[in-house]
This record gives sequence, structure tokens and C-alpha cells, in this order.
Amino acid sequence: MSANVDLNNRPDYDQVLQDIADYVLNYRITSPEALNTARYCLMDTLGCGLLALRFPECTKHLGPLVEGTVVPFGARVPGTSYRLDPVKAAWDIGCCVRWLDYNDTWLAAEWGHPSDNLGGILAVADHLSQQRVAKGQTPLTVRDVLDAMIMAHEIQGVITLENSFNRVGLDHVLLVKVASTAVCAKLMGAGREQLLSALSHAFVDGQALRTYRHAPNAGSRKSWAAGDATSRGVRLADIALRGEMGIPGALTAPQWGFYDVLFSHTNKDLALKPEGQRAFTLAQPYGTYVMENVLFKVSFPAEFHAQTACEAAVTLHPQVRDRLHEIEKIVITTHESAIRIISKQGKLANAADRDHCLQYMTAVPLAFGNLVAEQYEDDFHAAHPIIDELREKMQIVEDPRFTREYLEADKRSIANAIQVFFTDGSSTQQVVVEYPIGHRRRRAQGIVLLEEKFRHNLATRFTGQRCAQIVELCNDQARLESTPVNEFVDKWVL
Repeated sequence: MSANVDLNNRPDYDQVLQDIADYVLNYRITSPEALNTARYCLMDTLGCGLLALRFPECTKHLGPLVEGTVVPFGARVPGTSYRLDPVKAAWDIGCCVRWLDYNDTWLAAEWGHPSDNLGGILAVADHLSQQRVAKGQTPLTVRDVLDAMIMAHEIQGVITLENSFNRVGLDHVLLVKVASTAVCAKLMGAGREQLLSALSHAFVDGQALRTYRHAPNAGSRKSWAAGDATSRGVRLADIALRGEMGIPGALTAPQWGFYDVLFSHTNKDLALKPEGQRAFTLAQPYGTYVMENVLFKVSFPAEFHAQTACEAAVTLHPQVRDRLHEIEKIVITTHESAIRIISKQGKLANAADRDHCLQYMTAVPLAFGNLVAEQYEDDFHAAHPIIDELREKMQIVEDPRFTREYLEADKRSIANAIQVFFTDGSSTQQVVVEYPIGHRRRRAQGIVLLEEKFRHNLATRFTGQRCAQIVELCNDQARLESTPVNEFVDKWVL
């Protein structure tokens, strides 16, 4: 044992924490592309939340923890009449946004959904704006929300470029908590020391395991885990602003820090520090890269590694729909991450299990020509045994090129290919889709469809007149950015 193990020399804050704090407090966003993309991200994220309100399994989680609670200047939950404290409002917004697995995605060494952070951002911004207006002060504007979104995307996304959390069994919502903590603390007026304190608590918190995302335990917690994480970010920011001391060595403390306890033991791909401790590798400084390159889920409410498989299946549908019972095998050629995360054989237990199954998400559009959220539900699955019949005929094959180009910075493809073989010896052509519609390489095509998705989602909750008002505002970048947050949220509540 080292003779210095009991030295009580309190360190400076870990550099990773300092870099995040300095970025959030000092960086000024000037990228028109980032701001324009953030506007579309805001529209799409809120629209996904509205669509989720059609599902009782989601809405049962919403509302105050104590029925009848009245919260002064309570944050609103879009699509509802709830006015809640900012922590619970963040939970509810985040739950709705993520429920159908339809909001944006970021794929790298780790993946996740950076717009999950909107739960905390919007709840805090709405509460503070109402409070400020009541005091005769200037409210926050939607530009403040967009800036916070860009920064949250950047923190979550840059950390994942070369650091895999899933390989050590940790869920990516850890990074939602970290990013939400940082940007919400800033919105709440934190200084550097308070922000560092909040971030340190985010890392020493208990972290979610990925158990609920994988066979045989996949379940609906994956649909509310991000809401839980973004709300925890709001709570930790509040704790820090009340003067709670931080934990400077949250990451690097020998034996007790995040790296040694949760990150080093099996993550051999991580960079090794001189003292022998594995640590995060940050590939680039924080800026606006992630928002500019974020992936939108445009066509299908499906885990993103399967988006191109779904698209290929839709293409093949006209050739196979009348020959489903003549199929001998279906070969899905894919990338390693898809195999590791969403390839499943055997019985699927629930809707959350199905929307993270590559075979299920391919079988449905092959048979029916599309994939919508209702097709994951128990009653639809039970009524259509052809889905499981097709799943049983699927073979999953890795293409090393697909795996390699998934990680290449200038490509970031998410490729899948499908070929169907029939019992008479004939087959379809192999249909290859390397980039989904929501990818930056297909951004122009995707934006048109994203706007259609937004209008459709609005119409599930609001009158035609209200929908038109929201669309008109959201289509005007300058007007939207200057709108007070409380007035913006007014348009989204019942």
C-alpha cells in the first residue's frame, strides 16, 4: 500500500469538469447552422412529446407527485394542463419526448439522444421566465433555450466520440444528467464554483445500468430513463446553487472516483493516464459540432441503428408482400453496434422490447410497408403472427465496412442491407441503405419530411388554428428566438 494513501490534500476540480464549466459559461454560439438545426430540433422534440401523449403507458407517469399540488409559477408540460415544480416538469417532458424512441440521435463510440436534455432546459426556462415576469424583470427567450440545447448536445456528444459507456454496462442517460446539470445550472445563474459543484455531483451519483435496454430484461424503463436523468440534472443544479460543496476529484480519485469504480476495470479501449488510470478521451474541444451533425428520426419511431433497415424493408415491400409465406430466408447485413445492441431472437415481451429489436423493426415494414408506434403494441403483435414467422427466417451478418464507416468522422454511416430469398430459388436484389434520411448527408431531403412529421404530431393534440400559429412562429427563426419562453410555452398547453 502506498505511503501516501491517507494524505488529505484536496485536489483542484478534475480537468474534465473544468472544461465543461468553462464551455458553458464562456462559449458564445454564433453558428447559423447550429441555431437553425436547433430550431428544427426544438420543433421535432416537442412534437415527439405530443405524439407520446396518445399512449396511456406514458401518461400514467405524468403529473404532480402529490395530487392537487399547486406550484407558484409552475413549469408547464407541453400538450397537458400540468403546472409542476421544475424537477417533476423536467421528468414529465423528458418522459414524453423519449417514450416513442422518435427524437434525435447521436451515434459514436457511445450513443444517445441529446434532445432528451430539453426536459430540464424547458422546465427551468419556463419557471424562471414566469417568475421574472411577475417581478417586472426580463424573461428568458427561446434563443436562451436554443443556446442551452446546442451546449447540451455538444457536452453529451463530444464525450461520446471516443468513450463507450455501454461497454462497461452503463446507460447513456448518465450523459443526459451531466449535460442537463451543466446547462440548467447556467440558466439558473450559477457561477463557476457552483457549476463545478453540480457537475461533480452528477458524476458521483449512482449511475443507471443498461439492464433495461437489453434482452432478456428490455422494458419500458428505457422510455422514461432520460426524463429521470434530465430531472436529476435540475435537482443537482438546485442543490449546488443552495451552496452545497462539490467533490473536486469526482472522476480521478484513486479507488473511490468514477474512473476507478465504474469505468476502468473492463474498458480497455480507453486512454491510459500516466498513473495507470483509464480516463475519458476528448477528441475535440466543445463548440457546435454535435448539433450541426445530429441525426433526426424522420421516418420511423425505431432505434436508430435500425433506421436504414426499415427504409430498405419499405423498398422491398412491394416485391414480397404477396409472397410472405414463400420466403425461405431474409439476410440482414449490418454493422457491429446494431448486432450488439438490437439483434434479438426468441420471444419479445413488450412494446419496449420490440422497438429495440432489429428483426422486428425489419419484419413489420417488409410485411406492411411502414412502421408506426402502434405496431409495437401487444394487440398488433398478437394479431399478426407473420411478424414472428419472418423474424425466425432472418440471418444477421456483419459487414466490416459498415462497422468501420459507422465510426469514421467524415462518414458516420448507419448502414443496413436486406435481401430476401424464396423457396423456389429466386431472390430479390440486395437493397443497401447507408445513410438514413435524418443524416446530415440527406439533410435537405430530411427537413421537408421533418416538417411534415411536426405538423402531424401537432394535429394529434391541438386545433387547426393552434397548429397553424405554432408552425408560423417556429418557421420564423428571428421571431422565434426573440419570443419570451413563457409566451412560447403558452402556445403548447391545454
